[in-house]
Amino acid sequence: MNNSRLQLKNVGQIQDADVAFGDLTVLVGPQATGKSIFLQFLRLLLDAGYVINEMGTHGLVWNKDIGHFLDIYLGEGMRDVWRIGDNSSAIIYNGEPLELSTLIQRRRRSKKESLFFIPAQRVLTLGRGWPRPFSDYGASDPFSVRDFSEKIRLLMETGWGRGEGGEIFPQTRRLKNELRKILDRTVFHGFGLRVDTYGSQKRLVLKAKGAESTLPFMVWSAGQREFVPLLMGFYWLLPPTKVSRKQDVEWVVIEEPEAGLHPNAISAVLLLILDLLARGYRVCLSTHSPHVLDVVWALKVIREHQAPSIKILDLFNTRKTDPMKEMADAVLGKIACVYYFDQKTGRTHDISGLDPGSEKASEAGWGGLSEFSGHVADVVAKVVNTQG
Repeated sequence: MNNSRLQLKNVGQIQDADVAFGDLTVLVGPQATGKSIFLQFLRLLLDAGYVINEMGTHGLVWNKDIGHFLDIYLGEGMRDVWRIGDNSSAIIYNGEPLELSTLIQRRRRSKKESLFFIPAQRVLTLGRGWPRPFSDYGASDPFSVRDFSEKIRLLMETGWGRGEGGEIFPQTRRLKNELRKILDRTVFHGFGLRVDTYGSQKRLVLKAKGAESTLPFMVWSAGQREFVPLLMGFYWLLPPTKVSRKQDVEWVVIEEPEAGLHPNAISAVLLLILDLLARGYRVCLSTHSPHVLDVVWALKVIREHQAPSIKILDLFNTRKTDPMKEMADAVLGKIACVYYFDQKTGRTHDISGLDPGSEKASEAGWGGLSEFSGHVADVVAKVVNTQG
């Protein structure tokens, strides 16, 4: 693993965010603490050439003005996250300071994408049951949402994802068989995802086997609406060939993979994320789900105790087929890091140990994700003891 470390100072809510990335890096903390800003600056750092080229392709200009650029890249009104003068903003990558003005110059050499970004607002991409084009969004929408939507739209428009009978899910050549079964059981519940035409408009629908009628986007469950764009992102990253991963793409960012999902469905998504790790991607997540850290903590314990990799599959109660065991073997050697974005101080804390007995409150409470459960347990225990 190539070591990478990104530090942001005085950027929006962030006073000092210092993150050394693992194979899997998880960012936790309350809303509006800078996790998304941090991840979008990581993308800009790694893929400035790609970002600038895509903006130019779609007619977006900023006349070398940093504030105007940030309004386009992060979304309207976000120019003030970058400070000049006292307590000025700074980007430091692997110990080397970088100038934002230099980073966004058009003469960047590489226009290839090395980081694939799945935004938290991904449900917006299917507003009418079909991926929206880049130009369908307004100035208030972040580049990450526009770009994700456009990428998925282009793949769909060129016939990508069409399986047997026009189905998007399930497909025998997409995802491991056991993963397809788990997704069917936890998200789709026997329905297939397919392309349909209503009038002259293509759209995505759900259809039960043997049924005549189809279910359009707006009558899907909230979890299904959240999950389908995420599934398309996984399809893009997991090619149905002997090639294990997308060429040139090394990093994957997924914001809030748990959004709108039942805990069983979150487990299914985490298995897909483990598949990304097994294929050699470096994955960064932001999350508000203790379910995610439960898995990270369990992986840490399994590795530290030199337990067999099949214990990873036991976490998910999944069958131990050869492809799943190969995935677990690969995941066992991966390093996970967890960082807490502190709302009070604007700083990050490395809580990768996830030690419930740690003297650091941020680590013992898993960045606040386990604090409420612990508080509830304390209150219940007092009630029971009092009654006893």
